[in-house]
Amino acid sequence: MSFYTSSIIAGTMNWGKWGKNFNLHAIQQVIATCVTEEITTFDHADIYGGYTTEADFGTAWSEMNIDRNQVQFITKCGIKLVCEERDYSIKHYDYTKEHIIWSVENSLKNLKTEYIDVLLLHRPSPLMETEVIAEAVSELKNSGKIRAFGLSNFTPSQTDLIKNYSSVACNQIPFSATHLQPMLNGELDYMTLHNIQPMAWNPLGSVYKEVIPQTIRLRDLLQKLSLKYGVSDDLLLLAWVLKHPAKIQPVIGTTQIDRIKNLKKLQGFELEVADWFAIWTESIGTQIP
Repeated sequence: MSFYTSSIIAGTMNWGKWGKNFNLHAIQQVIATCVTEEITTFDHADIYGGYTTEADFGTAWSEMNIDRNQVQFITKCGIKLVCEERDYSIKHYDYTKEHIIWSVENSLKNLKTEYIDVLLLHRPSPLMETEVIAEAVSELKNSGKIRAFGLSNFTPSQTDLIKNYSSVACNQIPFSATHLQPMLNGELDYMTLHNIQPMAWNPLGSVYKEVIPQTIRLRDLLQKLSLKYGVSDDLLLLAWVLKHPAKIQPVIGTTQIDRIKNLKKLQGFELEVADWFAIWTESIGTQIP
């Protein structure tokens, strides 16, 4: 890999209007905690908070005494979202060269930085033209505005389309104990074969979001495993993701200081093989194939 990101990535989607609606001080507190705990990569998208979270983060960040070389910024572009800040008539995707370059320049201004460490295309569009995307990416790299380029929510075949013209550093996909498909349908295998770094958004899955037979089974098991290992169930879910040999980097959504500090317990921690398979078993509700 030609770029660096921390093994755990801090997702900022819920920091602003879409979640906690943090003020300047609260954002600074979370940034400082993450950096202290060696979570130095911050995951953004232009649309977060209805196009407001990047700017809130940038204002807070710019007033902190942290060396830019100590942290990494990921951001995404391509979705045009109907919201208060934009008067689009309908939600759609735009991967024209002009829009990609404009989006990056806008994110640079919002984040108050001279470069983006990793730019991601947020979601694949049936209308995307790979040569046009490649031209934009090449121009952005040559100008030093982005250092690496990747994807988000792209399938292997869609990734192949992009790879014909641009080097793909990473792909951010949903993967968790309740969303198993990437390890069964070849997505993670594909990324390993092509030296593409997998990042997992929503790595805790729906365990805390839904009360359905799957999550009830998992919660019962996690309660037992928490007693066995002496760690919280959210750490067990992250450890399950981290044990996969694709070396997945989870994008965590928590904004709670104590939970961020608790992540240090993952260092050197590893689930026993049988317990890893037990989580898979309870997720599907039957013996594995």
